Formats: sequence, C-alpha cells, structure tokens
Amino acid sequence: MNKDTPAQPNPPKTTPWRLILLWLAIIMMVVAAAVYFFRPAANDNPTDQKHAKGNFAKGGDNGEAKGDWSENAPISISVATARQGDMPIYLNGLGTATALRTVTVHSRVDGELIRVAFTEGQLVRQGDLLAEIDPRPFQVQLKQAEGQLIRDQALLKNAQLDLSRYQTLQAQDSISGQQTATQAALVTQYQGTVEMDQAQVDNAKLQLTYARITAPINGRIGLRLVDQGNIVHASDTTGMLVITQTQPISVVFTLPEDAVPSVMKRWQVGDGLGVEAFDRAGHTKLASGKVLAVDNQIDTSTGTLKLKAQFDNMDGKLFANQFVNIKMRLDTLQAAVLVPSVAVQRGADGAFVYVAKDDGSVEVRAVKTGPSENETVAILDGVAVNEQLVVDGTDKLRAGSAVNVVKRDNQTLVPEPQPSTHLHPTGRHPARP
Repeated sequence: MNKDTPAQPNPPKTTPWRLILLWLAIIMMVVAAAVYFFRPAANDNPTDQKHAKGNFAKGGDNGEAKGDWSENAPISISVATARQGDMPIYLNGLGTATALRTVTVHSRVDGELIRVAFTEGQLVRQGDLLAEIDPRPFQVQLKQAEGQLIRDQALLKNAQLDLSRYQTLQAQDSISGQQTATQAALVTQYQGTVEMDQAQVDNAKLQLTYARITAPINGRIGLRLVDQGNIVHASDTTGMLVITQTQPISVVFTLPEDAVPSVMKRWQVGDGLGVEAFDRAGHTKLASGKVLAVDNQIDTSTGTLKLKAQFDNMDGKLFANQFVNIKMRLDTLQAAVLVPSVAVQRGADGAFVYVAKDDGSVEVRAVKTGPSENETVAILDGVAVNEQLVVDGTDKLRAGSAVNVVKRDNQTLVPEPQPSTHLHPTGRHPARP
C-alpha cells in the first residue's frame, strides 16, 4: 500500500441494545393484539355485569350455569303429599330354618343293595319304595322256617291222636293213668314247638319285608350316601340317605329382651302372631307363617328370646338350616300420617322436614317419627295430612327459600328451567373469534 494514501475508516457495528428494542416492539404488538381480540364486548355495561354475577351465584357446584340467572330465581323441587293410613308395627329378628323331622334311613338287614329306587332331591311320601336289598337269602330262611313248622305240626297232630286213644283206654281201665299223663305232656311239648316254628316263619317274613326299604316320613331326599352294588349292614353308621320333612317347616328366631313384654302380651291373648320370612338380604319375601312356641328363658349371653314359627312352605322356598330374616307383625298404628322416608332429614337437633307453603317458600319443621316400612315412615307429630313435603332438592334449601314445584307425587307439573345460552358462566359474553 502507498504510504501517501490515507487510511479508510472501519464501518460502524450494530449495537446489542437495538436488537433488544426490536424484540420488545414485537412482544408489545402481540400483547396488544391479544387484548384486542379477547377483551369484553363494547356493549357490556355495569348492569349486565351485575346481572351475570348474580346468575353465577345460582350456578351449579361445578361452575356451570343452571336455571334462571337472577339472584331471586326459585329453586326447583319435588314434593310429596302427606297422607293418612295404617302403618303396621314389626319386630325384626334373625332365624334359621329347621326341618320338622329329619330321618337318616338305614338298612335293617345285611345284604347286597341291588336297586336304588329314588332320585336325589326327590319328594317322597311315607311308604314309597326307596331301595331293595337282595331278598334271596331271606326267602330261603322263610322256606326253612315254614318246613320246620309243617313237620312239627304233623308231630303235634299225631301226639294229639295218641292222647285221645289213651284217654279212651284209660276210661276202659285198659292202661294206666301214668301213660295217659305222659302223652298229654308230649302234646303240650309239640304245641310249644309249633309256636316257636310259627315265630320263626313270622321273623323270616319280616326280614324279607326289610329287604324293601321304604320312606318312613313325608319329605325331601338328600344326596345318595350308598351306591347300588354295595353290601350294606344294619350296623352302618352313615346310613343310605337322609329325608327331611320341610312341608311344613319351622324357623327358630330370636328377638331382643326389650321386646319380650309386648310379645308376651300379644301371645297370651291367643289371637296368634303372624310372621314373614325374608332372604338373607331382607328384600325377597319367602314365606308367611305364625308363631308356634315361645321359649321359657332368655339367653343371658345374647340378651335375646327364642321363638319358633311354622310355615306351610308348599312352594319349597325354605330349606333346612337356611338363614332368614324374620318380620313379626306386633301391632298396627291406625290413621297415622304417612310420608316418604326421603322427606325426613336428620340434623343436630333431630329429625326435620321441609314443608312447601302456598306462597312459594319452604318452612323447616321439626318432626317426631314413628315406625317405618319399606320407603314410608309414620310421623307422630309435626306434619298434618295433605301438607306438601320436599323430597328432592333439599340440599339447596334454607328456611324461607323461594321454590318452584316441578313434581308432585312423582307427577311432572312444569318443565324445569333451562340455563341461558346468551351469557357465559363467568358473567361475560363469549370471546370474539
């Protein structure tokens, strides 16, 4: 380079603060655009905001709009009318079904089981054939006994003829009296032998009868305990089958000792105590019967009294050793005020109900409840017949709340108000797209 040529200055460099200003300008533009698109509509005014705020206060628990958005909008409820009727009073107990009779059938003779004439679970009547044991050994014994009887009967007859002749000769003084007496003793001896032979014949016939096993009682047969072809003995402990008589059937149940005075009062009257048996869950009715007996002492370990009831059980719904719930009708509450159980609320001060008044408000009223049955409870004090009690919508109610009855006695009266669609639950109009 020529030393006489002047040096050229360096080009200016871009400073970092200019880049920072550029990025800040971009961010401010984005924020301004977001504010413009998502700000409230221009026609929103304080009155609309206040109206929306009041409506949201009446919204559902999940923050969604519900019903009319006015602060004074009535709460939709369902009511039921208190009615008058009779309420049965029941005592509840736990019981176990027991067969009226249970018989384990054994063979009374030894021999081979050649026939099983029953089906497991079959209902039988007394005298029905159940099984057969090989009868041939008993038939042979019968023949032997009958043959012995015939022989001894012949000897007896011959001895009696000889005695008759001896008596004639003795009358003629042809023989001694001693010979006649000896012949008379021989006749008596043969008579005894014939009696013994007859007993042997009867015993052989009886053993032959035992070869046919019949039902001793009416009832239902259980599972078979011995199969055909086995040798059975009269000394077997397990038996061949078990028959339980379940028509009728008994149920032994217990009641608390506090109920004993009222139970004994009705029992001593003698008009009978009706009972109903329900399944383990207590929902399905199985049978109806009556109390048959009352125990004579209270179980000190449980504080309960045992009672026995009897059921016809013609449909066979009750089985031996089945667990059941017992409801015993003790009395009837006449002309009681009856209301649905869901109408009765529980609080720190006891039971209460919401009564819907004619002016569109509700009143909180304390009540005294009585016996209940299924979904109905008797009110002893606090509610009059034909008053309207709230059964649905009670979670939002307070004393004096404005209400709108949409259902009465399960009948729809008016459609329930629907949420407004032009206002967002937050009290603002939907954002512009």
